[in-house]
Amino acid sequence: MAAHRFTPSLLYNSIGSHPPALTIASGDTVTAATADAHGFNHRGQQIGERPNPMTGPFFITGAEPGDTLSVVIEDIRMSSATGWTYDVLSPNVVDPQAVTGFPERRKTLWVIDAAAGRARLADPPPALAAWSVPIEPMIGCFGVAPDLGQAISTATSGRYGGNMDYRGFTAGVEVMFPVSVPGALFFLGDVHAQQSDGEIVGTGIETAAEVTFTVRVLKGVAIGWPRGISRSEIFTIGNARPLDQALQHATTEMHTWLMADYGLDAVAASHVMGQCVRYDVANVFNPAYSVACRVAKDALTGLR
Repeated sequence: MAAHRFTPSLLYNSIGSHPPALTIASGDTVTAATADAHGFNHRGQQIGERPNPMTGPFFITGAEPGDTLSVVIEDIRMSSATGWTYDVLSPNVVDPQAVTGFPERRKTLWVIDAAAGRARLADPPPALAAWSVPIEPMIGCFGVAPDLGQAISTATSGRYGGNMDYRGFTAGVEVMFPVSVPGALFFLGDVHAQQSDGEIVGTGIETAAEVTFTVRVLKGVAIGWPRGISRSEIFTIGNARPLDQALQHATTEMHTWLMADYGLDAVAASHVMGQCVRYDVANVFNPAYSVACRVAKDALTGLR
């Protein structure tokens, strides 16, 4: 098990079978620099292009199709004192007639005060002069190369992960991806200092960061969609449009997980889910929407 530091010289706007940037082993830990969603690093230099330029890919020795890649997010550290968002709601999350009253969409600067743990608008409207939000860093876009030689835009998401924009992808969480190519080829980027459920203005507070993560190859463990484990819950992510299809993917993956790992048959798993599932609308802005299906660990006590 080794520790690595990695600063990218090349960023990618697609997740696919690109040449490895660094080869690591199962159990290794990496601290990697990421740029913001428009490619600006912590010095304000544009080192990549929009959308969501990715750091990586990281080739994990021994990972093969049919395995699962576990990624533990150890730490997310803001490396810039500023971030940005857009300033009005996305047209698709409001009634159509409401859009006619919106001002022109603008990119808006935020000040990230790491010492205070708060972020505030740099030039707020008068009503928000004393308003701020807590810094709760999350990874917006990460995942592994998809199958069939595909290279898929970092604007969207799928079984491989991608631009899911789920605010549950925070430090301390383990995330699992289905491996489709040798080495898995793991990418990450698009860190947000804060974000609403749904990413309903089309961004979180986009900023540059350093992310520390540990990888582990789960040999012979096959999953269909991304899974996660937090301190108190297990969860699955479905990515698709329309929204109900994303929910179906997440629900099916949770049902499969409970049967495979918790000794439940289809009926027993349905009983647990029917009373204990909670859903998050993770993203309703991207080409593929994202839904999280969550079950509290307390609800699974004694099942395995």
